[in-house]
Amino acid sequence: MNMLLRFAIPAVLTASTIMFSCTAQRGDAGKISSSNDSLSYALGVTIGENFKKSGLSDVDYDLVMKGIQEHLGEKGQMDPMAADTYVRGYMKKLEEAKKEVAKKEGEAFLEKNKSNAGVVTTASGLQYKVTQEGTGLMPDQNDKVTVHYHGTLTDGTVFDSSVERGQPATFGLNQVIPGWTEGLQTMKEGGKTTFYIPQNLAYGARATGKIPGFSTLVFEVELIKVEPVQ
Repeated sequence: MNMLLRFAIPAVLTASTIMFSCTAQRGDAGKISSSNDSLSYALGVTIGENFKKSGLSDVDYDLVMKGIQEHLGEKGQMDPMAADTYVRGYMKKLEEAKKEVAKKEGEAFLEKNKSNAGVVTTASGLQYKVTQEGTGLMPDQNDKVTVHYHGTLTDGTVFDSSVERGQPATFGLNQVIPGWTEGLQTMKEGGKTTFYIPQNLAYGARATGKIPGFSTLVFEVELIKVEPVQ
């Protein structure tokens, strides 16, 4: 993702408009009493939301304002290219640190989990626990399946759930992450199983949505229907 875009002020705002927003005087400082006040506050919320999403928690907000004002006043201590390069590098280091934490936490989780009652560990490292035995068809890797699922990180954070949406998902078993392709083939229609999927059988280093890179994933899955490929 382009870091300039990630932190960008909306393009429709000109430099003079932003400068006016930053320097406008209000009779009662801190209160919103005009359209310009609303614009200024909205810009702050937008930037703050980008900080939150990016995991930036140690930002000096006075220096943020100083950077904006000095850049717009042609007195910036960094040119835009240097600033972009610095932000990109910082965010890359932050993302790598998150990945390392997720990887270690996942490995520790799986090491502890494998000794829990009912948990089976396969040769690939996939772990699963049957919570309800099925009685119908078993899929192979080429079949289409319909399932309900509830996906979380090891800390319980929900990242995706057909159960919460109230709508089962249908897909080809060879079109999903390896942990799903392997795991669903241990189930029968009507069965329910919890899968504990190591990062190498999930998304690996790639972060997606609420899932950091190198994350171990937990899925509660109900196999509703198998459609064999003819």
